This record gives sequence, C-alpha cells and structure tokens, in this order.
Amino acid sequence: MILRFATAGDIPALNRLLRQVLQVHHGGRPDIFRPDTKKYTDEELEALLRDPLMPIFVAETEDGVLGYAFCQLQETKDNLLLQDRKTLYIDDLCVEEGCRGTGIGKALLNHVRSYAKEQSCHSITLNVWALNESALRFYEKNGLLPLKYGMEQLL
Repeated sequence: MILRFATAGDIPALNRLLRQVLQVHHGGRPDIFRPDTKKYTDEELEALLRDPLMPIFVAETEDGVLGYAFCQLQETKDNLLLQDRKTLYIDDLCVEEGCRGTGIGKALLNHVRSYAKEQSCHSITLNVWALNESALRFYEKNGLLPLKYGMEQLL
C-alpha cells in the first residue's frame, strides 16, 4: 500500500468515497444530510488539492485508491482564553466500504499522525457524528479520546 498526497488524478476516486461517506450519514440522519450528493464539487476538490494548509492523503493499492484523509492545519495564536497551539484536524477519513477492517484506515491514521508530528502539531483532532458508531469505535481503538461533546434537542 502506498500512502501519499492526493492529486487531481485522484478526484474520481475521492468522489466515489465521498459518496460512500454521505450514504452513511444520510442513512443515519436523513433530516440533516441530503441523499445522492457529495461534500465537495470537483472545483472545490481542485482548490483543496492546491492548498498547503489542507493536505489530502490517499491510500493506494494495486486496486486503486481505497481510502482518503482530508485534513486541515489549524493554529491558535494570541487567544485570550486558549493556549497557542497547532493542530491537524481530520475533516474526513474514509475507506472503501468493502475494504474496511483490513488496516487501510489504521495506516491512513498513522500516516496523518506522522505528518502532524512533522508539522510540529500539538495534536490531531476530528469530529464524529453520533450516528457513526463504527467510526467512533475505530478512532477510540486507535488512541483518540473525546475532547468535547456536541448536543442537540430535536423540536
């Protein structure tokens, strides 16, 4: 398996995986997530691929791109309340549905962790929708702990 930065040539594979993530979210919360769409347009993906603060990594095998991690370098400086710190936020991590549980996600997460260390980040952070219990278990199994909770009351 090769772990590398995504390129414009990966956009079709990124789109395929983005649709899979959306289906998980739409299936769990159709009141929030629209069906049959994706998070980014092709133009937005092209812009993200050019942005050094928004690294996108892919996991590639002989079968093609089977996973991705969309990340954002974030920095807090001179905030009255918060300590100065640099973090790498994982905006989205996905593994091809038929390949989940094979180590691709763990390899991507470890790659992201190594990249964050290279960038002198204090931590990696992410959000998990409560509906996505398998993702929550995956992240906890790989050493991530809750940082804060978002709560809602449906009306």
